[in-house]
Amino acid sequence: MTVTHQKLSKRFAAEVRGIDIAAGVSAEDFAEVERLFNQHSVLVFRDQDIDDDQQADFSRRFGALEKTVIINEGGGTEIAIIANVHPETDEIIPPDDHRMVFNSGNEMWHSDSSFKAVPATASLLSGREVPPTGADTEFASMRAAYADLPAETKQRIEGLVAEHSILYSRSLIAPDLFNEEEADEVPPVRQAVVRENPVNGRKNFYVGSHASHIEGMDIEEGRALIGELVEFATRPEYVFAHKWRPMDLVMWDNRCCMHRGRSWEKARYRRVMHRTTVAGIGPT
Repeated sequence: MTVTHQKLSKRFAAEVRGIDIAAGVSAEDFAEVERLFNQHSVLVFRDQDIDDDQQADFSRRFGALEKTVIINEGGGTEIAIIANVHPETDEIIPPDDHRMVFNSGNEMWHSDSSFKAVPATASLLSGREVPPTGADTEFASMRAAYADLPAETKQRIEGLVAEHSILYSRSLIAPDLFNEEEADEVPPVRQAVVRENPVNGRKNFYVGSHASHIEGMDIEEGRALIGELVEFATRPEYVFAHKWRPMDLVMWDNRCCMHRGRSWEKARYRRVMHRTTVAGIGPT
């Protein structure tokens, strides 16, 4: 086995070495990567010069892939292209363009696809073009944060259900980002507030910008609780910031991590990221 790793923060996240995804990953090495994923939640693979097919093939080893929804440009594909570059003209898209305004929602703390009835297990993001400064991606471990919650808070949130909706989270940016057809594709869904990793049994709470309110609670009371949990999980001791280099591949566990993109000079620097998303195995 050639795989080694180095921790990137005290509580979670690791850089994985000895892997060349383009050349192929043996079953033994993949088993170690999968173990590290369940242990560290965020994995960084440097210098992975891969194309979309290679990224998708590697991602499928973790499970079936989600397809993008129609609200994404070019929806219905296994590769989500998150970029400020127009695919036809190759020019930088103005920051006030509808697509850029919509994607600015990625700068709020969230878990990918928590607005789907079966939320995602993992996301794998490939940095095809990255700005020379800015545009970090920050990750917050809701697992590490849950472990440090007071006992009474753990008891309070056990068994709670939150409603998640991308309509809600994007309404925090602008009220008119969805047309009727797009809104019909993404109805609100119910998610457990406390989840458990099926491999190691470690618990975490599960919130983020898509979490609108808590069932059975006054709307504002539930949103206040969600806000408290987000604030707790995003304390510095639970956060890892990844500074991108070209051809980085970063993988994270959406079941227990929130993440957010950080801003950059969008009118000046190109940023092209290709994401695959491993589907979950059932509702929470």
